[in-house]
Amino acid sequence: MTRSPLVEDPRILAAPLNWQDRLRRHGCTARPATDVRERLVPPFPKRSVWDWLGPLLVAALAGVIRFWHLGRPRAVIFDETFYAKDAWSLLRLGYEGTWPDRKIADPQLLADPQVISLSDTGTFVAHPPTGKWVIALGEWMFGLTPFGWRFMTAALGTLSVLMLCRVGRRLFRSTFLGCLAGALLALDGLHVVMSRTALLDLVVMFFVLAAFGCLLIDRDHARARLAAVLPVGADGRARPDEHAADHTGTGPRPWRLAAGVLLGLAASTKWNGLYVLVFFTALTVLWDVGSRRVAGSRRPYLAVLNKGLGWSLLSLVPVAVLTYLATWTGWFLSDDGYGRHWADGRGGTWSWIPAPLRSLWHYEHAVYEFNVGLHTPHKYQSNPWSWLVQGRPVLFDYQSPKPGQDGCRTAVDCSQTVLALGTPLLWWSACGALAYLLFRWALRRDWRAGAILCGVGAGYLPWFLYQDRTIFSFYAVVFVPYLCLAVAMTVGAMLGPPGSDLRRRTLGAVAAGTLVLLIVWNFIWFFPLYTGVTIPYADWHARMWLDTWI
Repeated sequence: MTRSPLVEDPRILAAPLNWQDRLRRHGCTARPATDVRERLVPPFPKRSVWDWLGPLLVAALAGVIRFWHLGRPRAVIFDETFYAKDAWSLLRLGYEGTWPDRKIADPQLLADPQVISLSDTGTFVAHPPTGKWVIALGEWMFGLTPFGWRFMTAALGTLSVLMLCRVGRRLFRSTFLGCLAGALLALDGLHVVMSRTALLDLVVMFFVLAAFGCLLIDRDHARARLAAVLPVGADGRARPDEHAADHTGTGPRPWRLAAGVLLGLAASTKWNGLYVLVFFTALTVLWDVGSRRVAGSRRPYLAVLNKGLGWSLLSLVPVAVLTYLATWTGWFLSDDGYGRHWADGRGGTWSWIPAPLRSLWHYEHAVYEFNVGLHTPHKYQSNPWSWLVQGRPVLFDYQSPKPGQDGCRTAVDCSQTVLALGTPLLWWSACGALAYLLFRWALRRDWRAGAILCGVGAGYLPWFLYQDRTIFSFYAVVFVPYLCLAVAMTVGAMLGPPGSDLRRRTLGAVAAGTLVLLIVWNFIWFFPLYTGVTIPYADWHARMWLDTWI
C-alpha cells in the first residue's frame, strides 16, 4: 500500500499552521455558506396549531385578569375624573363640553338616579381626542358607569397581549418566545392597572404596539421582494448582487401606510406619540439600509435614497399628520368647541390658511404651553430615572374598609387599593435584559435587539426632556411591551443556541424557568394591590417593599 507523499514530505510537516488551521485542530469549523434569501427573511418555524392557539390562550388569561370585577372600585379614580367625562361629552356633543367641579360631578355620576350635569359650553382640554373617543365607545355600549368607561381600555389591554405574542413570534421566529413575551405582559401589574382604568396612556401603548407590528410585517415583505430578484447559483443558493440591490424598487407598502395611520392615532391620543413617530421612522430607514447591504449594495444609503426613502417618509409622516387632523372632525364640525372660531375674520401673514386650521393651531399652541409649563407639585410625581426600578408608583385609589364592611374580616381596618406598580421582579429583570440587549446590538449587530431598544427609547427617553415637569411613572406603560420582549429574548439566550449540549440546555432551562416562576409568583403576591381587593392592613403593609411606595 503506497503512502501519500503529502504525509511524509518534511517540507509539509515543518510548515507553520495558519490561524484557520489552528481553529480546525480545536474543533472549530467554518460557518456553512448560507442562502442570502434566508439572511434577508429568516424562515419561520414549521406551521403548527400553536401558532395561534398559544397566543389566544395567553390573551384569554389576560382578559380574565383585566375584566374580573372591572367595575370595582365603584368610584371615579385618579384622572378618570377628566377622561371619562370628556369621553361622554364627545359622544354627546362631538367636542369637550363643561362639567361642574369634580366634587359635585363625580358623586352625581355614581348616584342613583344618576345626574349628568354636562353643558354645551366648550372647555379647554390638555390632550387630543382619540383616546377619549376610544373610552366613549365603551360608554356608548354600557353607559356612563365605571364598567362602561373602563371597558375599552380593558379590551385594548387584552388585545395588546395577543398582538405581543404574534409580534414576538415574528421578531424571534419562535412561537414559544412570542407567547412568553405576551404572558409577561399579561402578568405585569402596571399594564393590568392601566387596562382597568380609563386613562389615555394604555391607548397610546396599544396604537404604538400595533404600529410596531405593522412595521415588522412591512420589513419582511420588503426584504422578500429583494430576495426574489437575487441571482441563484448552480448550487441553488442566492448570492448578493449589487445591481439588484441598488435598483430594485420597494413596491406598494400597505403595512407601512397602516403604521402611519396607527402612529397618527397614537399622537392624537397623547402628544408623546409624536416622539414614537420620529423614532420609528428612523428605525425603518435603517432597516431598509440593512436590507440593501445584505442584498449586495456597496452604497446602501444611496440605494435607499434613490429607491425607497421618499415613499418611506410619505407612508409615515404625512399619513400620520392627516390622521391626526381627521381625529378632530367633531371639533371642526362644531360651533361651540373651545377656540373653534378663534381665527374667523383675522388677517395677517397666515390668513391664506383656512380659518379652522389656524384656530386649531392656536388651540394646540395653548395646549403645548400648558403641558410644558405644568409644574404643580403632586405627591406621587416621579423622575424618569426611577421608573425602570419602580421607585415611585402612583396610588390611584385607597380605601380603609371597617371591620365587617366590604369584605373586611379582621378586627381592625383593612386596605383596598389600586396601585400603578409594575410587577417588581419583571421590571428589575428587564433592567438586566436591557443591558444584555445593548451588548447584542452594539457588539453583535443584532437587529432584533436594536428594534426592542428603539421601542423602549421611543417611549422612555423623551421624558428626560421634561424632568422639571409634573410627570408620573405610569407613563411608562407605553414601553412595557418592549421590556417584556427584552426579557423574553434574554430567556431565549439563557436556554442556549441551537446545537447546545444537554448540560447547557438543562442549566439554561432551570435558570430561565426559575426566573419566570418568580415573576409569576410576584404578580400573584401583588395582585390585590392591582385590583382593589380588600386585604388586612398588615398584608398591605407587607407588600410595601420600598418606603417610596407608600
